[in-house]
Amino acid sequence: MKVGVVGAGSWGTTLADLLARNGHAVRLWAREPEVVSSINARRENELFLPGAALAAGLEARPTIAEIVKDADLIVSALPSHAVRELAAEIAAGLGSRRTPVVSVSKGLEPHTHHLLSDVLEGALPGCPVVALSGPTFAQEVYQQHPSALVAASRNLEAATATQTAFSNAYFRVYTADDIVGVQLGGALKNVIALAAGILVGLNLGHNAQAALITRGLAEIARLGARLGADPLTFAGLAGLGDLVLTATGELSRNRSLGIELGQGRPLEAILAGRRTVAEGVNTARAAVELGEREGVELPIAREVQRVLFEGKSPRRAIADLMERALKAEQWR
Repeated sequence: MKVGVVGAGSWGTTLADLLARNGHAVRLWAREPEVVSSINARRENELFLPGAALAAGLEARPTIAEIVKDADLIVSALPSHAVRELAAEIAAGLGSRRTPVVSVSKGLEPHTHHLLSDVLEGALPGCPVVALSGPTFAQEVYQQHPSALVAASRNLEAATATQTAFSNAYFRVYTADDIVGVQLGGALKNVIALAAGILVGLNLGHNAQAALITRGLAEIARLGARLGADPLTFAGLAGLGDLVLTATGELSRNRSLGIELGQGRPLEAILAGRRTVAEGVNTARAAVELGEREGVELPIAREVQRVLFEGKSPRRAIADLMERALKAEQWR
């Protein structure tokens, strides 16, 4: 296949490399000219995936039109806030072609709170959209450690084509039709991972971590049910699997940001020292606003949002969660 990957961060570059090693002809769009030249001249994305030698079948290009014009499959690996703007460029490059688009980003669109599949479907009418998500760190995928994900779509043919294109001996892809649940699990787990990092920064132990992950999953599933997701999705790879990885793994950007918040560093100072995006920051605000719109209580996300944007003390936020009115976990 000819595959166009839009977005050359660590995840987009890793997936482009994987697809090239699977035998596909891959073109990767990067916004940064230095990334394009680094990949083409030295077979390395020195800015976002340093030290990783890239497959010979991978080429970088400076314009989106060049990578989508004859692609059989398009992969969107963009930050959530950039998807709408750059989807318009994808549409212009495609013209009347109805090429499947695989979204591998994990977040909600700021301000609208839309799922990224909805943004892509609106900008690319007629193009089947697939959400590929699961418990994965880019570095471990590049190192060919075993990983498993879910390709979810309302279009079975597109989901199956995605499964076939990506799967190999170390990267296993399952198919599903719950594109809503798969994306919500991937987006909201970043918010819970921020909270998990805060607990580490405050040195509050393993009991608190286990409780937070469990109640965080319940929070995600509650919103998912309201939006029409299948509850079983949140017990799978894109739900529990991704949440456990991101909330406990040392390679997690969201968890590490939470640790710094728990240690007392202000958000502005943390973000100033980072080049990569921690999607949980924008998603926290979007999730709280989405929950309010849908009438769904999201207490963990709400407290994370207050720590991030309202100057609330992380220790006070934990105390307020613990001191909420008592209730049943479930009662039949």
